[in-house]
Amino acid sequence: MKTLIFARLTAFAVSAFIAVGAQAETTLEKIKRTGTVTVGTEAAFPPFEFVENGKIVGYGKDILDYIVADLGVELVQLDLPWQGILPGVLAGKFDFVATTVSVRPERAKAYAFTVPIAEGTTWVMKRKGDDSITKVDDIAGKVVSAQLSSGGQAAAEDFEKDMQARGVGSYGELKLFTAYPEIFMATANGTADVAIGPLPTLAVASKKSEGTFELVGAIRDPSYMGWVTRPEDTDLRDYLSSIMLEMRDNGKLYESQDKWFGFKMPIPSEGYLPEGAL
Repeated sequence: MKTLIFARLTAFAVSAFIAVGAQAETTLEKIKRTGTVTVGTEAAFPPFEFVENGKIVGYGKDILDYIVADLGVELVQLDLPWQGILPGVLAGKFDFVATTVSVRPERAKAYAFTVPIAEGTTWVMKRKGDDSITKVDDIAGKVVSAQLSSGGQAAAEDFEKDMQARGVGSYGELKLFTAYPEIFMATANGTADVAIGPLPTLAVASKKSEGTFELVGAIRDPSYMGWVTRPEDTDLRDYLSSIMLEMRDNGKLYESQDKWFGFKMPIPSEGYLPEGAL
């Protein structure tokens, strides 16, 4: 009987040791051990990430390829709707988010943000030639489009509250779409009067639209966008940040910005996160 009890206790101790060891392995360590990294991307956010000739390309993909080469691992890139990206990383469906996420106070407390990869200031874009909109307050009474569950939606809602407080008025309607291509189409065909989103995305859409769109102005203070990891994966976040800063310092990041945006966005090393951020 004593022998049986001892054997059971030994087996339990070994199992507990293995469990503790498995829990102690970080995501970065797992990536290196398995030789594979799995990332979540919304490939409908040009020019950051989008599909061209059946492949995901863009500014973010350039960064991701550089990181994967440094790690020396195989890449599994999941193309997901934006609305599933942040819940997906928390649920452990992939290792980190390799798509741009606006830095917002509530997000910065729930996710570990890398250094920024781009400016994320929220702007308004209209159809070119719409003389009824010459400044941002003119969107009162208009049909406004933004991406569902995005920083653009939050900024649009905050700006409407600000206009109401100043006695300017409210939107005629706030229409929410799954992805930016739908927002651009709605603005172009008149289903919406304006699009709201981060400046880099709207600037490129305006430039490539051959006179379809025109930028109006900012509705939020200057901000940034980066990638995120789960809150416990700060070592992975710090690794990603170090590679992004390496790309900034060796010029690769700015080369990619010129390629995809046609202009450069300074990338800070600090001061981009709100108080209370991870």
